[in-house]
Order: sequence, then C-alpha cells, then structure tokens
Amino acid sequence: MNSENAIDNIFKQQKAWFYAGKTRDLAVRLAALRKLKEVIFQHRQHIYTALESDLGKTPEIVDRVEIGAVVEEIDSALEGLAQWARDDVFMLSGTLAGSEGRICREPFGVCYVIGPFNYPFNLTLTPLVGAIAAGNTAILKPSEATPETSKIIKKIIDLSFPPAYVAVVEGGRKENELLLAKPFDFYFFTGSPQVGKIVMKAAAEQLAPVVLELGGKCPVVVFDDADIDHLIERLLFAKYLNSGQTCVAPDYLLVPEDRHDEIVSRLTARVAAAYGQQSLGKIVNSRQIQKLAGYLQQTRGNVETGGEYSEATRQFSATVVSRVGWDDALMQEEIFGPILPVVTYRDLTECRENIIRYHARPLALYIFSRDTEKALSFIKTVQSGDAQINDIMTHVLSSELPFGGIGPSGIGKYHGKFSFDIYSHVRSIRTVRAS
Repeated sequence: MNSENAIDNIFKQQKAWFYAGKTRDLAVRLAALRKLKEVIFQHRQHIYTALESDLGKTPEIVDRVEIGAVVEEIDSALEGLAQWARDDVFMLSGTLAGSEGRICREPFGVCYVIGPFNYPFNLTLTPLVGAIAAGNTAILKPSEATPETSKIIKKIIDLSFPPAYVAVVEGGRKENELLLAKPFDFYFFTGSPQVGKIVMKAAAEQLAPVVLELGGKCPVVVFDDADIDHLIERLLFAKYLNSGQTCVAPDYLLVPEDRHDEIVSRLTARVAAAYGQQSLGKIVNSRQIQKLAGYLQQTRGNVETGGEYSEATRQFSATVVSRVGWDDALMQEEIFGPILPVVTYRDLTECRENIIRYHARPLALYIFSRDTEKALSFIKTVQSGDAQINDIMTHVLSSELPFGGIGPSGIGKYHGKFSFDIYSHVRSIRTVRAS
C-alpha cells in the first residue's frame, strides 16, 4: 500500500469512485458514518492499548479527548446532515426578478487528510467525518510518530470503508511526499507551521482549497480581578493534559507585576500537590524530551517546581518557571510540553502590545477576569484563532463552535456544520422558466 504504484492505484480508484457519483447520496454518507462509529466502538480496547503505548494515555482520557471527540463529531453530522445539505431555493429580485435562484453544497472530490501525533486518533478521524458528510472521498496519513495508533486507525478504516472511498497510507516523509505529488481536490493538515507551508504549496500547485490547523504560543492573560483559585484549577487540567502536547494548550501565563509572587506561589503549590512525581503520560519521543530539557538549561527564569525527566520512559514532570522575559529561551517558539513560563505585565496596554509584537495571532487566547465586558474588549483588540473567558481549551470539545487558526496558527475552521461547510463547494444555479 505504501509503494508509489500502490498510492497511485488507490488515488485513481478514489477519483473513479467519486466521479461515478457513489458519494452523492445522503443515505450513503449517513450509512458510512454509522458504520465508522460502530467499528470504533468495536475496537475501543485496541484504541486504549495503542494510545497507552504511544503516548501513555489512560482510558479515561482516551474516552474524553480521543474517541469521545470523534463520536461527538459523527453524532453531530448524523443529526444535522439532512438540513446542512438541503438546497436553498428562492426567487431572485432586482435585475433577475422572476427567475429562480438555488444555492447547493457539493463535494470537492478526493481529500488528503494528514494527522498529527499529539491526538492522533481524534485529529485524524475528526477531519474525516466532515469530508464524508460533505460527500468526498479521502486518503488519510496518520502520524508515523504514533505507530500503534496508526495501525488501529488503518484497521478501523479498512473495516469501515472500501479503499476506493476511504483509505489509509501509513509511513513518514517519503509517503507524504508521494501523496503531496498527487492532484488532490482538498487538503487538510494538522501539525507544525513548517510542514503546513509545504502542504499549502502542494495545494497551491493544484489551486485546491486547504485547511491548516497549526499552533503557536497561546497566552493566558490574568486580569487583576481574576479568580485565582479557578484559574489554577483550569491550568492544572489544560496545561498538563497529554504532557502539554496540545495545540491549544496554554503556552505561557501573563500576570500583573504586583501579583506575580502570590500567583506563582499558589500555582506552584497546587502543581506540586496535584502531580508531584505522577506520570503525565509520555512525551512523543526522546528528541522532544531533549528539546524541553534544553529550554530549562537555557532559561533565565526560576524553575519553581518540576524540571525532571526520563528519556527512557519519555516522561517530563509538570514544571512552572517564574520571572520569564520575552527574550527568554522559553518564549521563542511553541513549547509543546509541560513547562509553564510566567511572564509579567504592568498594564493591559503593555500586555496587549507584547502579545502582538512577539507572538501575534495564536491559535487561542484565554482571559481570566470577573469583568466579562472588559475581557471581551481585550479579546477584540488581539487577533487569535479562537478565545475563551474564564476557561482554557474546552472550546474545542463543542461541535457547535468553529475551531481553527488565523495566519501563523492556521487557515480554515471546522467542527460540526463548519466541517461540512468547509469541505463543500457552494454552487449557485439560476433557472429561467421556459415559456
């Protein structure tokens, strides 16, 4: 399946399947989604085993953020697809009065979905749901960094679909290069900005639409009226879930200068009590462990708790670093690990200017304040993919909210109906009744 000839063959099969109209019928799409859901549940234990092996995830976490996320997306499509796909029909006005207008939503064709390593089950299959709902075919390439999860994804897809409809290609850079050379009709990538640019270049060669779900340094801004206990509770979950390997994880904490010591003291105590030597799951590989360790060797901040790691077990302790400057090693790029730098600001104007100057347009912006209007005003002056007030990361769990980045953090929105929309070509049809 991974040879050049095999990839070429499956691509041609999918083109033929699509142009034969086999994905057009809504009943076919709904049946395909139900089958996928059924096979996922049948292989739940295998999914647990794969994700524990690759990333040290517990069944509880897998149910919530891997399997659960995919199933919610499927359920949203099953419930809403008939309405989403319905044509809008109306009589035109003005110059074209008396004729009929119709707006319909049609599939693009063959889609290429590239999954990441951090939530490999969720972020490979959730984009697939939208592709199927909109009537496309798809080739998936799961991350080679999570091989056991890649295997179970392939097994589930093989049992759910004929390869001419949906197929999985396992492998690494070579396979990705072979696939990117194909004239896909739509590209969906989740991962780093560096690879995102490569995918976008391939899409540009085909003049094809693309969704890029990237990342960036997502800030948590603490206003002086924030509920600190609530802030810390949310940080304990969001920063250290999956060992910090989440694209919308809080990357750094911005606190008022005059409250820095108080907040750091309370946060450090809670982090140490909550995690201590407890495993947070696994860092994806030793290279990333070394990168995280390098940050701590170079930082000029104070390591308040954590900083311990094991390359043998791929574990890295929950870490808080205080008194971090904007030019620090920890503030140069997305950390993607369980290290939380704490940065200070004198006033909100300075805070806003520094976010925009150093790390503009993150994937998410988080504000903690009792004054909702003040928080909203701040959000409206700082661009980001999405934002939350008094919570962190949980917006991605809803199929009712569009999710995606802006600029360096990504292009395009998906989840729920927004997935259907982005995988659909919106087509206008005008009809003049013959006399």
